[in-house]
Amino acid sequence: MPEIRLHVSPDGQDDWPGTVDRPFATPRAAQEAVRAVTAGMTGDIIVTFTSGVYHLEEPFALDDTLADSGENGFRVIYQAHGYGTPDQAKVELSGGRAINGWSAGDDGVWTVSIGDLEPRRLTVDGRPATRAARKSGLPGTVTKIETGYVTDSVEPQSWPDPSGLEFVYPGVYPWSEARLAVASISGDDASTTITMARPAFDNAKSLYDSKWYGAGGDGTWDGLAAPSVLENNVAFLTEPGTFAVDRTEPGAHVLHYRPRPGEEIGKTTVVVPVLETLVSGQGVHDLVLRGFTFADVAWSGPTRTGGYLHYHGNARHEQGEFQKIDLGADVGYVHVPASPVQLPANVSLTAVRQVTLEDNHFTRLGAGGLLVEDSTDVEIRSNVFDEISGSGIAVHESTRVALEDNLVHHIGTEYRGSSAVIVVESEETTVAHNEIHDVPHNGIVITGGERAKGTQVIANLVERTMGKLMDGGGIYLSAPQGSSFAGGAVVRGNVIRDVLTSYNFGLYADYGAAWITVVGNIVHGADTPIVLQVGPPMENVAFLGNFWDVQPDGEPPETVTVAGNTLLSKENFDKEVRADPAGADILARVGRRGLER
Repeated sequence: MPEIRLHVSPDGQDDWPGTVDRPFATPRAAQEAVRAVTAGMTGDIIVTFTSGVYHLEEPFALDDTLADSGENGFRVIYQAHGYGTPDQAKVELSGGRAINGWSAGDDGVWTVSIGDLEPRRLTVDGRPATRAARKSGLPGTVTKIETGYVTDSVEPQSWPDPSGLEFVYPGVYPWSEARLAVASISGDDASTTITMARPAFDNAKSLYDSKWYGAGGDGTWDGLAAPSVLENNVAFLTEPGTFAVDRTEPGAHVLHYRPRPGEEIGKTTVVVPVLETLVSGQGVHDLVLRGFTFADVAWSGPTRTGGYLHYHGNARHEQGEFQKIDLGADVGYVHVPASPVQLPANVSLTAVRQVTLEDNHFTRLGAGGLLVEDSTDVEIRSNVFDEISGSGIAVHESTRVALEDNLVHHIGTEYRGSSAVIVVESEETTVAHNEIHDVPHNGIVITGGERAKGTQVIANLVERTMGKLMDGGGIYLSAPQGSSFAGGAVVRGNVIRDVLTSYNFGLYADYGAAWITVVGNIVHGADTPIVLQVGPPMENVAFLGNFWDVQPDGEPPETVTVAGNTLLSKENFDKEVRADPAGADILARVGRRGLER
């Protein structure tokens, strides 16, 4: 059997044979045809999609036990028509549903009944719309009480559907942002009582119990003292391109949208994300997905649980106990989830091997973009990740995963503690030649542990990180990364520019970081390029031959080496680093390959 080619088109039919002139209509029909022939493969199977939007009614689930893998040394390839040519088709796999039947009110706001849907995202003519928000917090003088808040303002009593409200707490820990649902609002002509949804509010009070003695006074810090932002209420629907969902009538929710200039009912396409998983791979191997746009996918976790209790990176609390972490008598303490839960992704690969995702666009997604978990020999190359509620790319407990030449920006739009790239307890991971910019917290996170070793973070361009939260950096590493320098992590040839919020570090080795070599990087525009005193202390870390514009504070611990680094002036940094042969070489090699710079 030679190479097999199958074809999919929005103009096809699923009872056709999948030929170029009689294509299938859906990915599912093509998948069934692939399953029928994989066992006897003597060449690659290539499934080609013509241009169009393919609205999936169920996740495109690839499963090795159902014959979705390539066999006999050959691959199953799903790709856009004309892949790799100037005529490559624009193929979108969508988890959303177009909403029709709008009507316009006297105030210009559009409304439509959407049944039991509760969207947290919306796409209007291909552009994201955001939830209506009050960005000045609760009105009046606010006091936190056991069950929520009391304010001397009566304004909240006029807000419809109070149980649809969500309160946002940026910096509840400096590196965390919490979201909590409201249960009810009541009051009289003198004050208003806001009762928060439980147990989420009680759990939040336990999780965000901390003291920071370094701040002076008694160290008391209450990140839940009052919310900074209120979201999802019709009363806040003042800005064009915003929406709110009124859930007053169960099963007959009403979507309200204030249109942007030029948008018209009947001519404007509004898409609500419905699916929570768009594409998944379970145990598959010898598989390629390339040239697709993955878009308009939901995640209802905060709605189901009454909140999003973020701790760090992709970790949050949903249930279980809390662990107190003593940071030292002169620093304070924090609480963390004893059993943290990781943010899911709308595209996920679990226990896969020899799988490639190349030249895809992950956008308008309600959870994380992509998760690779418990997998081996995976290549994630030349993809774009943007307009994503959570993280861009996450790798958990995997071996030999290559993340190369990807562009990640404007992620963490809803869960702002999310990182562009996060690697958790993985072995021989390569994070190389990616470009990352405009993210709310860390750019690249490498978390160590017993399994972690051999990670390489090479020639990445990381700009404008830490846009919303504090205590992070362009590249952040924590915990041991192996058991020796030979098998540890290497951070080499990266350029980090403009780490924005206060209390940040360009290259941040934290929380017992060990066996890390940080060599030949450029850091410009951070509070400080590295930090030397962390708790637990770092050990066996070497900072060698780097360029930066601020001298690091303090003395390094006994097993930490800081040598051969070059301090350049802030004012003329770019000119001076380009004039240095080593600096010029770093700049010439950084970022995605094959691009004019």
